[in-house]
Amino acid sequence: MAEENVEYGCEHYKRKCKLVTPCCDKVYTCRFCHDEKEEHTLNRKNVDEIMCSLCETKQPVQQNCSNCGILFGQYFCGKCKLIDDEDKKQYHCEGCGICRVGGRDKFFHCQTCDMCLPKKLENQHRCVEKMSRTNCPICLEDIHTSRIPSHIPSCGHLIHRTCFNSFIHRGHYACPVCQRSMMPMESYWRILDDEIASTPMPVEYQNFFVTILCNDCHQFSEVPMHPLGAKCQNAPCGSYNTCRSGGPVNRPAVREQSPNSE
Repeated sequence: MAEENVEYGCEHYKRKCKLVTPCCDKVYTCRFCHDEKEEHTLNRKNVDEIMCSLCETKQPVQQNCSNCGILFGQYFCGKCKLIDDEDKKQYHCEGCGICRVGGRDKFFHCQTCDMCLPKKLENQHRCVEKMSRTNCPICLEDIHTSRIPSHIPSCGHLIHRTCFNSFIHRGHYACPVCQRSMMPMESYWRILDDEIASTPMPVEYQNFFVTILCNDCHQFSEVPMHPLGAKCQNAPCGSYNTCRSGGPVNRPAVREQSPNSE
């Protein structure tokens, strides 16, 4: 049979076999195809049987068909029950406990973060214990086993890259977990400086002050009240990513008294 002229697999994986799902005893090309159709999810590691896409022989999970001998996929991981005939530079990470893509030589496993990170971040990132063992704070989907690349902001809280881009596009810049700024904001802070300087408060409110907590440096400041923003007064921070923690308080300006005449 000229199987090279036939398209096998699905939109998620190219392979010449299908999974026999132990949860519902049905046949699907991959776990994603299963999850899209069923009301429950499939744990791929629980799969013990596959079916050849050419001769339809059911057999234990392996790389070659026991009947017709066809190679199901160039990449095979018996631990993850993963078969893929498309080169994505896959490798199995013992630390993560799953297969990753992108090439083992380009990633390292951080024991504290408990995930694979690009080599360029080795000794250059902020460790957050088991950072990937959580859901994306925006879409609330799992990050550790997700096929969607993750973005790592300076605070270290992982976010799906697509979610991050959409979040920023909608005008948000603070991490939804810790509220720290996720990108350099100095140019925007300078714009706020100019806008506040050109928009003075009415005279009756010019002596009102508020206490703020900076979400970036975590320090308190007392600053003049203004509807456009409250700037952190702790050098060298100067962030407008702040929240009010007290006030407003009216602090009338102290006027010098003229000497009493006799």
